[in-house]
Amino acid sequence: MSAKLNWLTQNTSPGSIVLQSWLTKHDFSPQLAQKYVKNGALNKLRSGVYARPGKVPQWFNAVSCLIEQANFPIHLAGLSSLSHQGKAHYLRLNETVVWLEIPPRKVLPRWFREFPDDSKHYDLAPVNRGRPTNNLTKPDWLLLNSNKLNTDDSLYLIEINVSGTILKASNPELAAYELLNAVPASISFAHAAEVYQGLTNLSPKKVQALLESSDSVKTNRLYLFFANYYQHPWLSRIDESKIYLGTGKRQIVTEGKLEHKYQITVPKNFV
Repeated sequence: MSAKLNWLTQNTSPGSIVLQSWLTKHDFSPQLAQKYVKNGALNKLRSGVYARPGKVPQWFNAVSCLIEQANFPIHLAGLSSLSHQGKAHYLRLNETVVWLEIPPRKVLPRWFREFPDDSKHYDLAPVNRGRPTNNLTKPDWLLLNSNKLNTDDSLYLIEINVSGTILKASNPELAAYELLNAVPASISFAHAAEVYQGLTNLSPKKVQALLESSDSVKTNRLYLFFANYYQHPWLSRIDESKIYLGTGKRQIVTEGKLEHKYQITVPKNFV
């Protein structure tokens, strides 16, 4: 095995998605990549995008490639982050919605948006190349943008292991914020409440700093409302006077009832 091919196998794994731009940075020419396609060391998905054979690429391979090879500022967020940290254990195992946080005005590359269309649902293992497979499920990317959070979210990012792949993800405090910021547009009030009920061990210091940096009246109120409703122990160490809660009423759900402390309309059974 050549030194370059040995490096490639050591720095990627079966199922990994590999970008030509990343290969070029490591002195792999497009001609060499095409040679690897011919000898089965890589499988071409589209121009400038390859996959390591041996396993079918999954959504977490695509996210990892975007973060590690393209240096794209994205992370696993909200419900997806919480579920892969074991804090939303009831989430269906076959869930295909993947929550991702991206900065404003950032455009995802086409190969990522259309993943896994380029593989045409074919197994990429050399022994099975060309045979259809049912193991490839197109993820539904749910893209979030917490544009009212005036802080460097990297302070709230951690690394988690998803099926052997390390991904950047929001820590539980930020993930809870992203979850509630998506109510009711992307997740129902009841579903968010069920998740939030289990968040008994959040760091009050991190919650305080996070909410102090937020200009989202709705999300701030909802964050504190649920903490009060479920009487989470960390709430006693939160100074609500330093958190922006705005004025006036906010409607979270339709045909609900006004909760007077935080002036939000919630389902009647929550009042």
